[in-house]
Parts: sequence; structure tokens; C-alpha cells
Amino acid sequence: MAGWKRYTGLILLWQVAASVCFYAVYAVTPFVREGFDVSATLVGVMLTALMLGYTLCLLPVGSVIDAYGEKRALVVGLLGLAVAVAVVTLAGSYTLLLVSVLVLGAFYATAMPGTNAAVFNAIPHERLNTSMGIKQVGVTAGSGIAALAVPWFGATRFGWEVAFLLAAAVAGVVSVVFWVSYDAGGEGSGGETDRGGIRAHLTSPAYVLLTAAGFFLGAGLFTTTGYTILYVHESVGASVVFAGVVLAAAQVSGSAGRVVFGWLADRLSASLTAATLRILLVQSAASAVLFVAVILVDSPTLALLAFTALGLFVLGFTGVYYSCMGSLVPSEEMGSATAGGQIALNAGALCAPPAFGLLVDRSGYAAGWAMLAVAAAVAFCLLAMLARRG
Repeated sequence: MAGWKRYTGLILLWQVAASVCFYAVYAVTPFVREGFDVSATLVGVMLTALMLGYTLCLLPVGSVIDAYGEKRALVVGLLGLAVAVAVVTLAGSYTLLLVSVLVLGAFYATAMPGTNAAVFNAIPHERLNTSMGIKQVGVTAGSGIAALAVPWFGATRFGWEVAFLLAAAVAGVVSVVFWVSYDAGGEGSGGETDRGGIRAHLTSPAYVLLTAAGFFLGAGLFTTTGYTILYVHESVGASVVFAGVVLAAAQVSGSAGRVVFGWLADRLSASLTAATLRILLVQSAASAVLFVAVILVDSPTLALLAFTALGLFVLGFTGVYYSCMGSLVPSEEMGSATAGGQIALNAGALCAPPAFGLLVDRSGYAAGWAMLAVAAAVAFCLLAMLARRG
């Protein structure tokens, strides 16, 4: 197998294992609401706690990866995820649940800076967008697996906790495989972490515009992932298992989008920045339209179709987003640049789920989806401004 394919497969394997652990929290929302007797707003607070742990650790993790390379960070991160996802099953109160998911999110902070640095260090330039798209499939694949496994186990006598423990076991095994098998570059700068980091990136107007758009795109991505199961179950009237299938279908289409859009970016006769920006514009515009379409869903079949279409765009943009970001900074600074870009996505995820839940509690789901449509439209405007600069 060609070297780029081997490394892409290894990075993808890591990402799938990590994402199953992380997105299991999104899939367990119906059981948390029932088991802890909390409102839709407090479900959003749990998702915010997860994203807060993730966000707080991104900058230090990005700096460590720039200084010491990605391999050790990825191995430690996956081992931490294995332990943290097992600890979630022991939470005996809502407060302890918040603490445990906060820690889980902190270990997931190694994911984007580490795997993106690995792609830029191990993959040749002519395959970079394709590899990035394939790697990003690990996020949607992991989330899709969690969306199927957690509701299924939760609906049986085994309970959702078994799915979490299985995720922990797989993550532990994959961390060992990655440690033994990954031998690409990316040794870092030997401890030199003071190269400006995120502060230097923020002096670039192009980087600022892209990350600002990322805030609004992240709001749509993470809120869709967090509330699809609840919406399809509570508003459309489908069973929780079928609602999990709907989320998994959205993740599958999102996976396809990440690969297809990455492949397309590699083949457009334009610079890397111009090619990825064109695709991001299409994705944000389509997301805005489809968020409105979701409001009109009134049957399980229509929900499956609508969320499958939505997933292609709102869940399928991240590979192109990070490729565009990588075109704006030197490859040796990809860790800190990615950390900043992911913080932008996570900031949207910190704000949007509780706001969405509050709108649901007060006005219904239509108001929540309309909010996400507006967010996607704002992202489109920011990306259009960036494209005009180029």
C-alpha cells in the first residue's frame, strides 16, 4: 500500500476511536433527560460542559504539538478518552455527569490539532485535501457508530453504559496500535513554543474571517449533532432507536461530503485557498436552506431524508475548512492554527446548544432550527468577504 494510504488509514482509525468516545455523549441525551429528569436546556448545558473542556485545552495542546510533535499527544489523548468515557458511566448525579464530560472533552482536544498536523506532516501535497477529507470521515463515522450503538444498548436490558464501556475498550486498543505503527515526521520544534502561536495568526485578516465563519458553522454542526435524536423522537414522533438511525444517516452523508468535497478541492484548477473557499460557500448556503427545510418535517421518513441531505453539507464541511486554514499558515504551525480554528467551531458549540434548548423550551423546535439557518447565512457572508479579498 502506498505510504500516504497507510498513514491516512492509521490517522482515520485514531479519529474513529476518539470520536466514538466523544460523540457518545451526544447520543446519550435522551437517556440523560429521562434518567436525571432534566429539561432540554440542561441537556444543552451538558453539551456545553463537554465543549468547554474541549475548548479550554485546545491552545495548550496545539502549542505542545507544535513543540514536540503529534504522536505522543495523540496517544495520551486517546488513552485519556478511554478512561474518561468509562468514568461517565459512574456518574451518580447530574453534577458529577457535568464534571465527567468536561474531562472527556479535555482529552478530545488532542484530536483536531494532532490529526491535522499528522496529515500535513505525513501526506504529500497532491493528496492532502483527499486525505484530510478521509481523515475527517473519522469524526462522522465515530459519531454515527455512537448514534447507533448508544440508543440500541440503551433500549435493551444492557443499558447505554455498555456502549460507553465498549468505546473505552476500543480506544485503549487503538492507542497501542497507533503508538506502534505511526512513524511519520512531525517531531516539532524541540520545545520552542514561543513563536507567536494563535496571537500571530490573529494578525492575519484572512485567518480572522475564516475562524469567524467557523464560529457560525460550528454552531450548526454541533447543535445538529446534539439535538437530532431528541427532535426526531419528541417532535416527529419516531422511536429513539429510529432517531438514532436518522442521526447515523446524517453522519454517513457527512462522511461522504468530507471525502467528495476534499477530492473536488484537489481537482479544481485554482489555488488551495480559492478552491476550498468556493466549496465552503456552497456548503454554508446549502446548510441555511436545509435548516429551514427541517422545520417542515412531519414524518419519520421525511426526517430521514431531510437530515441525510443536511448532513452532507453541515457535517461535511470540516475537512475543507481545515485544508483552507492550512493554506493560510506554515505547516509547522498547523497545531496552533488548528487549535484556533477549532476554538472558533467550539465557541459556536458552547453558545448554540443551550440557546437552541432554551428556544425549544419556550417556543418550540422551529425557532431553534431558524436560529441555525441564520447562523449558516452569516457564515456565508463572512466567507464571501474572505473570497473577495483573495
